[in-house]
Amino acid sequence: MKKNIHPDYHPVVIQDASTGRQFVTGSTATSSTTITWSDGNVYPLIVVDVTSDSHPFYTGVSTIPDVAGRVEKFRRRYPHLDR
Repeated sequence: MKKNIHPDYHPVVIQDASTGRQFVTGSTATSSTTITWSDGNVYPLIVVDVTSDSHPFYTGVSTIPDVAGRVEKFRRRYPHLDR
C-alpha cells in the first residue's frame, strides 16, 4: 500500500439513535464527541439513525407486500385485460 494516501482507520463507538445500543467497530469516520468504553479506552462516538439493531430486515418486523390486493385492484381497474 502507498503511504500517506489512505484515511486513518481507527476504532469508534457506533450508537443507534432509536434503540441506544452501542458497539465498537473500526471506521474512518470521526467525531468530536467521545465516550469511555467498558475497556477503559476513550473512543469517538458516532450516532447513526439505523443499525442492525433497529433495521426491519434484521429485526424480523419487515412487512410482506400485499400482492394479492394489488392484483385484485389491477383486475378491477382493467377488466378487459384480465384473461
